[in-house]
Amino acid sequence: MIPNGCLSFEDENFIESSVAKLNALRKSGQFCDVRLQVCGHEMLAHRAVLACCSPYLFEMFNSDSDPHGISHVKFDDLNPKAVEVLLHYAYTAQLKADKELVKDVYSAAKKLKMDRVKQVCGDYLLSKMGTESCISYRNFASHMGDSRLLGNIDAYIQHHLLDVSEEEEFLKLPRLKLEVILEENVCLPSNGKLYTKVINWVQCSIWENGETLEDLIAEVQTLYYSADHKLLDGNLLDGQAEVFGSDDDHIQFVQKKPPRENPHKQMSSSSSGSLSSPGATVPSSKHEWKIIASKKTSSNTYLCLAVLDGVLCVIFLHGRNSPQSSPSSTPCLLKSMSFETQPDPIEKLLSPMHYARSGLGTAELNGKLIAAGGYNREECLRTVECYDPWEDCWTFIAPMRTPRARFQMAVLMDKLYVMGGSNGHSDELSCGESYDPHTDDWTQVPELRTNRCNAVIGVCSLNGKLYIVGGSDPFGQKGLKNCDAFDPVMKSWTSCAPLNIRKVQLSRICEFYKYIYFFKKAANILNSPKRSNKKKKKKIILIVSDLPDVRNASGPRCLASDELFAIGGFDGSHALSCVEMYDPSTNEWKMMGNMTSSRTNAGVAVVQNLIYAVGGFDGNEFLNTMEVYKPETNEWTPYMRIFNF
Repeated sequence: MIPNGCLSFEDENFIESSVAKLNALRKSGQFCDVRLQVCGHEMLAHRAVLACCSPYLFEMFNSDSDPHGISHVKFDDLNPKAVEVLLHYAYTAQLKADKELVKDVYSAAKKLKMDRVKQVCGDYLLSKMGTESCISYRNFASHMGDSRLLGNIDAYIQHHLLDVSEEEEFLKLPRLKLEVILEENVCLPSNGKLYTKVINWVQCSIWENGETLEDLIAEVQTLYYSADHKLLDGNLLDGQAEVFGSDDDHIQFVQKKPPRENPHKQMSSSSSGSLSSPGATVPSSKHEWKIIASKKTSSNTYLCLAVLDGVLCVIFLHGRNSPQSSPSSTPCLLKSMSFETQPDPIEKLLSPMHYARSGLGTAELNGKLIAAGGYNREECLRTVECYDPWEDCWTFIAPMRTPRARFQMAVLMDKLYVMGGSNGHSDELSCGESYDPHTDDWTQVPELRTNRCNAVIGVCSLNGKLYIVGGSDPFGQKGLKNCDAFDPVMKSWTSCAPLNIRKVQLSRICEFYKYIYFFKKAANILNSPKRSNKKKKKKIILIVSDLPDVRNASGPRCLASDELFAIGGFDGSHALSCVEMYDPSTNEWKMMGNMTSSRTNAGVAVVQNLIYAVGGFDGNEFLNTMEVYKPETNEWTPYMRIFNF
């Protein structure tokens, strides 16, 4: 084909042929300019090829004092067979490894900063993981510092905890055995709160009393749960020694311990200790305290897998009523170990998403936060993650059928809907799909009546329908006035009153006070939100008060019946962290507490009356972090308090 008289030809077989020849040259040692020495094995390769595949080697070769000579690279901590697998991948884009070698390939890819290979190996391990292997896989993921892999493994363990607890690897883990005496007419708290209190007690035993974790695990620990909901050290009861029994075949505890020699001894350098049980220590997680999975196995018995000061442990807890009334002096005797006198609650960073995402879709579904699609520096995503605020854990649900970014989601009739967006390449999307949480599957919905491109398409639910507003034509030449509504019952689109002014890009649209608010977003950074009454076919578009801080790609969300927030965005030169709230009764905006991170194209959703801002772009990096807004303090925080009960 010769357009405009210019010769244009593409050889589809050239790349495949060249790759095969390069690999043949490597195997024969021709034109090779780098020698890899891996545990006594020597491998030849081409510096340019390896630099394109491995950022680690790129940095090394780039700093080489003799770029034209032969580079020598030595690795004493990698498996030669795994490195050979990576060399083959670098030359052919084919990753082939025996299942026994996958962990070593992952380790080598981590060393060489080959993130795509790491992800593929991690996904393979997840696909092969079972109840018998999940503990060793978790130790591996923790040692590698892979939060995405850890999150998936922890979710699997939580779902299969009882089956996992019967496996040999689980039975070899250190066990903390607790007998909790309950004051009369007192019940143990809910599962999550109970283990939070247990971890706090372990920390106090180590930090304040100078004990080691080995000391606590060596024998059964007697605790006391008081009427004012404090978990106390039973050894501080004045001279009491109890013999505890149970009809439960798994529990037959006898406990009598002398008082500690120095209950206020500060933690020594050896107090955190390490246990020698196979797979127990987690070097990369030292000082980490975390509940991985827990289960109430009977009316008074609990089982938990946790990381205590970086050590993977099992907590086995049995609660029972006190055989005698608690002494009247108990509150005084136990004051030094009471929950009220502990240090400030420990704050833990909210768990990040597995993928960094900008331009993602977010929504609340059944009390959980859904984050879907978006893009990063490498690709447009179709993966979908679900955040459980109670467990502080992200898990994957079924991916969308189509990769998409710059779109919004809406929930209607207990289903998620996504419409339009971009696939990250040359094509904008007119397709949509819906997610059914009962089947964990996405199905297609009828395509949009008009192709809408180069826009963050707004979707919201109002009067039992979904509305999509504005955008640009398929060629991105002009903005659209079109507004369409989707009826999920009839599964059809109908036209609504059009906009007065063409909108190439709308930041968001939001359902509020029975109106739809749409926030303009265009090259000149317009700043007047508008509202449209969709009950009537006639146009009714009212200008409301201008945002005091103009922004592009902001995230309006309704927090309560009388509050509307505009969150973050872009002012034409910088990503923003500021937040503003609109009061329709006064038709005014006011500044609220700033986010802790600047975010543009972030996902925003309200879950359990709290606003979550997740992902986005801070001007330098794509983000996988999130933070939450607490109305009672007008503050944003990336932390959660794990001992604030």
